[in-house]
Amino acid sequence: MANPSPTLLALHDVTRRYTLPRERLLSPAPVVEALRGVSLSIERGRSLGVVGESGSGKSTLARIAMALEPPSAGRVEFLGRDLNALGAAALREARRDFQMVFQDPYGSLDPRQQVGRIVAEPLWQGSGAERERAVAEVLEAVGLRASDARKYAHEFSGGQRQRIAIARALITKPKLIVADEPVSALDVSVQAQVLNLLIDLQQRYGVTYLLISHDLAVVDHVCDEVVVMQHGRIVERGETARIFRDPQHPYTRALMAAHEPEFAASATVAPVIEEPK
Repeated sequence: MANPSPTLLALHDVTRRYTLPRERLLSPAPVVEALRGVSLSIERGRSLGVVGESGSGKSTLARIAMALEPPSAGRVEFLGRDLNALGAAALREARRDFQMVFQDPYGSLDPRQQVGRIVAEPLWQGSGAERERAVAEVLEAVGLRASDARKYAHEFSGGQRQRIAIARALITKPKLIVADEPVSALDVSVQAQVLNLLIDLQQRYGVTYLLISHDLAVVDHVCDEVVVMQHGRIVERGETARIFRDPQHPYTRALMAAHEPEFAASATVAPVIEEPK
């Protein structure tokens, strides 16, 4: 029997256009291309970082990769299946294998729900006892207590809230996690803790990451490969160490020059100290 394809996610010539409001009543509505013919693939166990300035198309790529919105043209495949050709039920089932961690740990967690219910949200099968056991397992996996399931998000610090968001993404044991700026809203002192947690979880569970970030040092810390985006296009891709050591495209070189202080800071990060629970 043939081995399964190593490719988890593949984007084929993906374009995304947005129609903006008309500036004048009789004028045509302006159209913006957020993505322009983007093709990329992610193999199992090979985490990919996507970097670029604001407006480069990074977050649009994340939403399309998660099938949160359709491409205007092109195709998105996960494990060989065209996500945008799936019906609602089939897509919901497919989402067990890919989950998302959003940028804002304050806005992405419902303050009216207990943590246990928030974390269990992606589960749609199993008894109450099975769900409770799964929640306890993932909360402990991200460095929280099983008893934290009975608390509310406002009782936790920013770093702990992002751990809750990561636990929610882990609950279905996904093959791929798309993380859109997962540490940018956190204090610098907490960012290293969350990044080291992501690396630890990858080693323990074999999860692959598509990591969106404007911070090159974050991608350098977590990802095997990197894609550099400018104006909705990929301008450079390769092994992270090679790209950051010897960038070829002028835009990549400009990004590197602008982020030199961050790389210097990342080289002197203090040892990780867990936040009090």
